[in-house]
Amino acid sequence: MTSPALQIALAHHRAWTSKDLEAAMAFIADDVVLDAPAGRLTGIQAYREFLGPFAEQFLIRAEMIAAFGDEKTAMLMYDTETVPAKSAPAAECVTVREGKIVYNRFIFDRLPFEEFRRRQVDDGVR
Repeated sequence: MTSPALQIALAHHRAWTSKDLEAAMAFIADDVVLDAPAGRLTGIQAYREFLGPFAEQFLIRAEMIAAFGDEKTAMLMYDTETVPAKSAPAAECVTVREGKIVYNRFIFDRLPFEEFRRRQVDDGVR
């Protein structure tokens, strides 16, 4: 049996890694706060704009490494294969309230993605 927060975090993860952004966003609170390497984002629309391009354009597949949780908090660590990087590990620590993710501390290495964007600009692709 998994914890309530872990169940929500895993369902959200399964949805976005399956490229079902609509289903993924159903687990996100309207006033969600996301702390990511690029900075803090607030609100469901900012969250969608952050996650959407990654899930829909870059993600090839994801493999769960570990997942833990309790009543309010869950921690996921996974590796993703992406267009820019064969291995792009990430970790998310989420807080869940009333069945929705209200806070996400999202950690990943931005360098492969920035190098990919730089190559596109250098090649004249936008």
